[in-house]
Amino acid sequence: MIDMTSACARTADLLHNIGDEHLAGPTPCADMTVAALVSHLGGLAAAFTAAAAKQFGELTDTPPEVSEELDDDWHAAYPKRLAELAAAWREPSAWQGMSRAGGVDFPADVGGLIALTEVVVHGWDLARATGQPYAVEDAVLEAVLPHVTEIAEQGPVEGLFAAPVPVGENAPLPDRVIALTGRDPGWTP
Repeated sequence: MIDMTSACARTADLLHNIGDEHLAGPTPCADMTVAALVSHLGGLAAAFTAAAAKQFGELTDTPPEVSEELDDDWHAAYPKRLAELAAAWREPSAWQGMSRAGGVDFPADVGGLIALTEVVVHGWDLARATGQPYAVEDAVLEAVLPHVTEIAEQGPVEGLFAAPVPVGENAPLPDRVIALTGRDPGWTP
């Protein structure tokens, strides 16, 4: 089990500081505006909360879409969903057996890592896109690093990871994690 409480809280904090003026702006995610990224975070938080509880249905069976549509109350609802995500994955049963999200079945422990990686990487994306500071604990990054390394070794995954961006061996841990996802750690809008 990995506690994703701090990562979810830090990403939720970013959402509180995003104004309407940010929503049309670019992000490190190709072809995604800030609004689309916020929408994606709101959706993935709900889907992976359901996946943790093994409550299969529309939330877990629908592939993610890129949409700029936000719930009217997203400033309150999406941070709450991230808190619920963290709480759901604090349950030992969330990490056991099989689960599903985006219409894909996977071992539950892999699902937990996917959820954590999404929160951390997209938190970084939002912070960069909106000019906010963002830091997650080294323990969280150390949990995510093997996961993104494994994905990077398999090659680019359209819509998820681009080819890794080279960084030095001694690059800070956050930069190494982000670079493995195909993002330039120095990206700015």
